[in-house]
Amino acid sequence: MSREVLAPALDEVRPVDALVDSFGRVHTDLRISLTDRCSLRCTYCMPEQGNTWLTRSSLMTAAEIGRVAAVAAGLGVTSVRLTGGEPLLRRDLVDIVARLAELRSDGRPVEVTLTTNGIGLADRLDELLTAGLSRVNISIDTLRQDRFLELTKRDRLADVLAGIAAAAAAGRPLKLNAVAMRGVNDDELTDLVELALAHGAQMRFIEQMPLDAGHVWDRSSMLTREEILAALGERWSLTPVPGRGSEPAERWTLDGGPDTVGVIASVSAPFCGACNRLRLTADGQLRSCLFATDELDLMAGLRAPSGPDDAVIEAALRAAVRGKQAGHLIDSPTFRQPARGMNAIGG
Repeated sequence: MSREVLAPALDEVRPVDALVDSFGRVHTDLRISLTDRCSLRCTYCMPEQGNTWLTRSSLMTAAEIGRVAAVAAGLGVTSVRLTGGEPLLRRDLVDIVARLAELRSDGRPVEVTLTTNGIGLADRLDELLTAGLSRVNISIDTLRQDRFLELTKRDRLADVLAGIAAAAAAGRPLKLNAVAMRGVNDDELTDLVELALAHGAQMRFIEQMPLDAGHVWDRSSMLTREEILAALGERWSLTPVPGRGSEPAERWTLDGGPDTVGVIASVSAPFCGACNRLRLTADGQLRSCLFATDELDLMAGLRAPSGPDDAVIEAALRAAVRGKQAGHLIDSPTFRQPARGMNAIGG
């Protein structure tokens, strides 16, 4: 169970029909995975060879994604994040973004965001922004070309950096994400922050989580929150930013601000008590937690013989929230790693 005291996420306005779980947490954020495929093979996420992919026919269509999101918006979901795998591999991504950007939750536009490795983003960003994309998170774990190749099995660092530059030039809020790994990139933490600062972005470091498809996660290789902060503290004076709310990242100002750095410490300092997120896999399976070992099938409602059934979709959303546990239990002897890897769950 999370060590954090459970409390409702009261920083959100609660609609009458809000998705509220038994611990009082209001769910306003829906993460939708668009594919389990990726243009990289990050060692902490998926093997280079031997992957079994979802079939094209099993993936939710743009219309089906829009239908689920519309029902969720009617229940108080105010933000939708598109993830993968790598969402830029979906040829209909612009259509998906446009459908979601039309949605309203309690009369206000639903925020549509994207988490990506940045490969190909420079070529597609303009049309995505025109379609209604609000902002982008880009993953980058190293600035060394040799290390990038070793870590991802692909020589694409230049493409990722081009995506970061394009996103920065667009003038929208930009966050860069890095998984902090002992003996892999722990000597680059300040360099990565400097990259973010040079692009007007916020750097966020993520503790390595047991979500690799090969199930070889080893806690000893994980760089903890305290170790990350200690390393950054050698370069900058760090001051905690209050008012975290339901955000997964704790933030600190650098040398008094205004620049900040974030740490997502899902393992060493879990934040389950304020979680406001639901996740939907690319094949229409609803998950109440990133580390959940069970799923609820939405395809029955989406592909009913008589047509999509919003009542079935709503019932599944409510059931997922109603059955949500207090925390992910990573520190418990009973913890079981999800069968799906991160690429198949969605970030």
